[in-house]
Amino acid sequence: MESTETLVPRMRPTRTLVASIGVAATAWVWFAIGMFRHTPPAAGWGLLVLAVPVAIYASWRAGAAGRTFWRYVSAGMVGMGLASAAAARDYFSGEQAGQHIGTVTATLYVTGLMLMLLGLLRIPGAQRSRIEWTRFGLDVATMVVTVTTFSWHLVLPRWESWTAGGGAAGTASVVVIATAAVIGMLAFVKVSFTGTGPIDRRALYILALTGAVGAGGGALAPLLADKPYLNTGHVLLPTTSMLVCLAADRQRRASRAGIPAPRPLSRRPSVMPYTAVLATGALLLTSAAAGVRDLLAVAAGSFVVTLLVATRQVIALRDNVRLLDDLDARQRQLAHQAGHDGLTGLANRTVLVREITAALAGGCPDVTVALLDLDDFKEINDDLGHPVGDALLAAVGARVTAQLPEGCLVARLGGDEYAVLLRGDHTAIVAAITADLRQPVRAGGHELIVEASIGLAPAHPGDTADELLRRADVAMYEAKGQGKGRQVVYDDRMDHRTAEQSRVAADLRGALDTDQLHLLYQPIVAMPGGELFGVEALVRWIHPERGPIGPNLFIPAAERTGLIVPLGAWILEEACRQAVRWQQEMGDAAPRTVSVNVSARQLREAGFAGEVDAVLRRTGLPPQVLTVEVTETAVFDGGTALDELKAIAALGVKIALDDFGTGHSSLGLLRTCPADILKVDKSFVDDVTGGGEPAVIVAALLTICDGMRLRAVAEGVETAEQAAELHRLGYRYAQGYHYARPMAAEGITVYRPAHRDSRVAA
Repeated sequence: MESTETLVPRMRPTRTLVASIGVAATAWVWFAIGMFRHTPPAAGWGLLVLAVPVAIYASWRAGAAGRTFWRYVSAGMVGMGLASAAAARDYFSGEQAGQHIGTVTATLYVTGLMLMLLGLLRIPGAQRSRIEWTRFGLDVATMVVTVTTFSWHLVLPRWESWTAGGGAAGTASVVVIATAAVIGMLAFVKVSFTGTGPIDRRALYILALTGAVGAGGGALAPLLADKPYLNTGHVLLPTTSMLVCLAADRQRRASRAGIPAPRPLSRRPSVMPYTAVLATGALLLTSAAAGVRDLLAVAAGSFVVTLLVATRQVIALRDNVRLLDDLDARQRQLAHQAGHDGLTGLANRTVLVREITAALAGGCPDVTVALLDLDDFKEINDDLGHPVGDALLAAVGARVTAQLPEGCLVARLGGDEYAVLLRGDHTAIVAAITADLRQPVRAGGHELIVEASIGLAPAHPGDTADELLRRADVAMYEAKGQGKGRQVVYDDRMDHRTAEQSRVAADLRGALDTDQLHLLYQPIVAMPGGELFGVEALVRWIHPERGPIGPNLFIPAAERTGLIVPLGAWILEEACRQAVRWQQEMGDAAPRTVSVNVSARQLREAGFAGEVDAVLRRTGLPPQVLTVEVTETAVFDGGTALDELKAIAALGVKIALDDFGTGHSSLGLLRTCPADILKVDKSFVDDVTGGGEPAVIVAALLTICDGMRLRAVAEGVETAEQAAELHRLGYRYAQGYHYARPMAAEGITVYRPAHRDSRVAA
């Protein structure tokens, strides 16, 4: 496991640390000599005078990080120093002899130790699981029982006589040593289970050793009963002071390196429990062989240690089983995530391809792949936000799934595109899906109407999953090209059209930069005389190698590839510049309006109204001369397209609804859309002379225009009879081959009505 601790600079011993090491080394040398011959006790007590102040100074200056904690350490060392002074006074005054200490001294020792423990307890703790706490508690209990067993066997016999001879002083010594042992143990527990924050972890471990040193060394005091001139404090306190200086030096270097990140609890197996079992077992064997009198106590200690370790192993085994179960569940979760969409929970492309391949390999008859793409989903995301869009995607996935019989599968391929594996007769299933989607969908607090373009690819012998998905994709784009909410079944001719559109789109990119495109203008005339009123700009393309390419081919290719946006921008600018030239050349005879078709894709581009405004400013064309023609389908769903259209109208530009009556045909659109002109589609004009429904619709549309103060323009007028009937119904503006075909800009300059309908003139 990679360490997360901050890299601490290499140690460069300070004078304080060197001084503390020197005092501790001198104390140990002096103590070692005293074990073999009598040494003056004043020298031992004098070393304490040097050791304690150095530790107080070092801990006080440990560093800015964890200042409060190190202040507690300094206060604890002050207590230790005062206790040492009290012990020296008791010794030289004769009140206490040997290793015994008085009540005041014991109180000062315990106070110093408690101050250090209080500082440790103020360090923030880390979050650990119940099992981790239990396992660690058993380790601590094992250590305590092992140490107690060995102490009982090796040290206790000497302590019994030593404490009995010391009376209250002996009891006080025991209290101090026991306190040091408890504090040392608690210190190790706290350090192991703490989130140290600004306190360096290794510095804490070094400080935790001070309690162990005090307890362990104090427990050996009875061994010095025959050497009253020696005191374990002569070496223990200088050693403790050295450890404090070493920890303070580590903290100071760590503070310069930065605050370390908390280290996670290690999951490596601990050797301590097994060592404890081996040690107590060996002690039991040697005690049994020697026939010692406390054999029962040693056996009891060994049994308790074994029981604790066995309990720990059972808990560890259960924890490992739980971890394996969690790992297995996590692997299942990852496997599910690898094959499913995170938003909708549907299968992804990988699973779909696998299922299609299996269905084809199994000889399943009537396999069909359907590709479903939501119409105008981008507007929902842009207008209502991505959370609503995400909720809609999930709701659509659920609705499609609900309509599928057993053996079928729906997958989300990305964005607003779904693929469905169908088995059997797909007609009824697709019809059910379409009908369900047409019901309002509740998403993110909004009621939404959803339509989808669906491409269907029935399987044939030898097909692959990828080929079926490709064909479904081709059919889906064919459906989109036919309008919203359509369903198209793939046939081979679509590939030819798609390939042709791809070639056209590739060439169109170059055509925009090499002047291959030009505009023609079809007159919009005033009835009955056919005088020029306005023009509609129509783009044409002469390919240098392939010759003329019809708009019915390159406009869909531009829509599909997004080239309609730069193409539309070019048409707009060119038409506006030509309108200004006509005004300069023709004066009052110039066309009063110049109409430019704008696609739904252009209107979905936020800021399109600003582009129109910029073109008008660059060319100098008055806004009222420009007319923007849009289909009702482009703005039926509102959103960004309708907002942009309102902004264009606010500039003073006229808005015309083109091909009215062939799209959604919602009269409510005439109230929400800022339209000035309604262009009646050619499909109604064709049969206007025959009476019946077309004539009724044409007459009704004129009535609506009169009531809403809209200018009505009849499109596709091709015969004198149509012109006469439209004029009789009340139409005053028309456009079509009867009056003029699209022509170059020069033709508009010299335009004159070619003829008048004699019956109209009469």
